[in-house]
Amino acid sequence: MNYIIGAFKPACNISIMFGDGKSRKQVPLKKENGQTVMVPLFQSQENIAGKISVEPVSGKKVEHNGIKVELLGQIEMYFDRGNFYDFTSLVRELDVPGEIYERKTYPFEFSTVEMPYETYNGVNVRLRYILKITISRGYAGSIVEYQDFVVRNYSPPPSINNSIKMEVGIEDCLHIEFEYNKSKYHLKDVIIGKIYFLLVRIKIKNMDLEIRRRESTGSGENTHVETETLAKFELMDGAPVRGESIPIRLFLSPYELTPTYRNINNKFSVKYYLNLVLVDEEDRRYFKQQEITMFRLEETS
Repeated sequence: MNYIIGAFKPACNISIMFGDGKSRKQVPLKKENGQTVMVPLFQSQENIAGKISVEPVSGKKVEHNGIKVELLGQIEMYFDRGNFYDFTSLVRELDVPGEIYERKTYPFEFSTVEMPYETYNGVNVRLRYILKITISRGYAGSIVEYQDFVVRNYSPPPSINNSIKMEVGIEDCLHIEFEYNKSKYHLKDVIIGKIYFLLVRIKIKNMDLEIRRRESTGSGENTHVETETLAKFELMDGAPVRGESIPIRLFLSPYELTPTYRNINNKFSVKYYLNLVLVDEEDRRYFKQQEITMFRLEETS
């Protein structure tokens, strides 16, 4: 239940109930204030329906110029905080101007809603879906209530998923080959691979494999790029010898990953990379980065 709090005393309580609220999966969503709430999960082309109740505070009536519910998909850039860009905007009028003396319930439905992008909370950008209920009032100021929900979209496994093979080296000092079994991974997948040392003439102290997320927002001079290291996995501690092969097995399920997002509404992109890092005994770092594609596979219950 959501309740509206007015400037002094609320004129009414607004509650929003989804039609299949009891059976629909709930997922955690982090709010702006840092709190995590459980909200319903939807995917594109689903119906979003339910009931909205407006209940005046006892002894009061609510005069209004109409009541409406909007379904909004919005992108907010943190360097332009407070300005929301609506990429989806649907509206249903619930009531004509009048007065409400007692609890009144309005059914609503948005059919087969096109929600092409997933809910995303990033470093510099967030994408959200909300229901926005507005009770329009003239002099008294409109009463507005919001209800968040989350959208996730699923992909079938790719028909072509080539392995990644690369060579990296420093002339006459180091020559290694690495191989990952796939180039596209689902969010609960396992990265399996091998690293071969063909030539080792520098003393390597240790070797790590990192998963990095790169979020780029804006365009032109206003492009902001943030790179996060989400996971660091030690492959080797100590010096390898020529001809040695080191296996890789990295489980992705413990990490909070999203699918790869490419140019979402010309506003932002999110890409993932495997970064191989070697450190020698003089603490010099050598690394090789390779992009991988992440996708969301439908979970079987």
